[in-house]
Amino acid sequence: QVQLVESGGGLVQPGGSLRLSCAASRTIFKIYTMGWYRQAPGKQRELVATITSGGSTTNYADSVKGRFTISRDNAKNTVYLQMNSLKPEDTAVYYCNRDPSKEEYWGQGTQVTVSS
Repeated sequence: QVQLVESGGGLVQPGGSLRLSCAASRTIFKIYTMGWYRQAPGKQRELVATITSGGSTTNYADSVKGRFTISRDNAKNTVYLQMNSLKPEDTAVYYCNRDPSKEEYWGQGTQVTVSS
């Protein structure tokens, strides 16, 4: 069983930045392609960024491309999401999970609110 704990969310003004972290409880995390997902109120959860196990390949949803950067530190069992130029439409609860996601890995997520 892998537990994933997200942190780093908060309230930020439009145009601001946040860095999210996702800490995994087990080193088996290192073999997974990992993803950051988000769910806005009234909407389905969506995948916004992925990174392969070694970190060599990343992919982004069109809505965040050029603004968000996913990275990982396998020595720390942690994956990050650097979010720049934030927009109100980025407001959501952000989660990490493997890609494809595994139901039992969903954590509590971290709330990101972009508002002036």
